[in-house]
Amino acid sequence: MLEDKIYQDYVEALKSRNKSKSEFLSFIRSELKNEAINLKVEKLDDSQALIILKKQQKRLLDTKEAIVSSQRNDLLQNIEQESNILNQYLPKPLKDAELLQIVEEVISKTKASSMRDMGRVMKEVLTRVGIKADSKNVSSLVKEKLSSL
Repeated sequence: MLEDKIYQDYVEALKSRNKSKSEFLSFIRSELKNEAINLKVEKLDDSQALIILKKQQKRLLDTKEAIVSSQRNDLLQNIEQESNILNQYLPKPLKDAELLQIVEEVISKTKASSMRDMGRVMKEVLTRVGIKADSKNVSSLVKEKLSSL
């Protein structure tokens, strides 16, 4: 399970005295534990844990954008390091070609013909791709395809 892997990596980071990694994994573990408490379960299954990790990835990306715009390069290295640690636990994102193929399949399946059908198409595409694609990226591809119809 994903939670167990994170715990093992946390213990390993503690043993190797990797302070930044152990602190970040401790934070992630606490986020997972809080969600388990909210859901009233002992442990989260992998899909629930991935949702939490994806939220943290989005938080890191937003923080990174703010740091870049404020030109605080001293903080950027820490965010990059945390992002790299988090990416070890997330599934590899879909390539644009794969995502485009899924969007085209859904458009033909739902017989979407205009931008009014965007909600239906988005819902189906996001259901298929799960957390393997960013919703902003999916949205732009769907808009592009539907506007060219």
